[in-house]
Amino acid sequence: MYDIEKITVVKTVQEAVQALTADPSAVIIAGGSDVLIKIRAGKLAGCRLISIREIPELHGITMEKDGTICIRPLTVFSEVAENTIVREHIPVLAYAVDQVGGPQIRNIGTIGGNISNGVTSADSASTLCALNAEVEITGPAKDGSGLAVRRVPILQYYVKAGKVCLGPGEICTGIRIYKKDYEGYCGYYFKYGKRNAMEIATLGCSVVAKIKNNTLEDIRLAFGVAGPVPMRCTHTEEAVRGMKIGETLYKKLAEEITNDVNPRDSWRASRDFRIQLARTMPVRSLQALVRNAAEGKKGGSNAKVGLI
Repeated sequence: MYDIEKITVVKTVQEAVQALTADPSAVIIAGGSDVLIKIRAGKLAGCRLISIREIPELHGITMEKDGTICIRPLTVFSEVAENTIVREHIPVLAYAVDQVGGPQIRNIGTIGGNISNGVTSADSASTLCALNAEVEITGPAKDGSGLAVRRVPILQYYVKAGKVCLGPGEICTGIRIYKKDYEGYCGYYFKYGKRNAMEIATLGCSVVAKIKNNTLEDIRLAFGVAGPVPMRCTHTEEAVRGMKIGETLYKKLAEEITNDVNPRDSWRASRDFRIQLARTMPVRSLQALVRNAAEGKKGGSNAKVGLI
């Protein structure tokens, strides 16, 4: 049974912002794969819902004239995974979202909901961090004249575990990835779990790198479940950037990673085990990325979770 006091269906972003402003305690629902579970568990019992699912401008993926890829938040995982723009330019994201749950979840779960629930294990989040994505946020203008749009780097979108930086009346209206952050780069997503399907990540690792003349010209390394929120390993990135591809680089990568990650103990895995994973997964990801780059592939994944 679902204990819902009231549900309001809105058809425009302005209606959504107005409804949230009028009732700040209301909960946004889109695909419902997270919200309905919480309601059924009693965590949101008696809540008021605002359904944004029927807002047409919040669906779809486009490329702007300057090469910016804009993913609207109500685009479901299966649509992201199959989209021609994503598969051609940022295939690592297609692979990452294809690791979410099973087919049913991927057909109803939205990428906007995946990043906005503030969960560190979200499969799309680490890859979006590695791609330097920006989150577009729309809310009420301070002078009351209408709507105001602001953009924040996705790393600043996460405030703490389970909380993002949406203010009163604000909703996520887009995810933007700029051409400079994907052109010439290859990517690889590695998800570790205890089984091969429908598994929440014990640790998720996404590597986006630019390799030229056998040199690691640039690297962006991001983790999920290595801390309370998805995170970038900026210290490690700086330490290995510019190194020649080879065993010295891989050893340095494994050594430096512990300066960035801060995993916790949980019933899924101990902190020590997650640290071991954090030392191993980026190395294997970068090795696979190097192989893909040599073959002219832009992105890839371990295709399934499992033992490493």
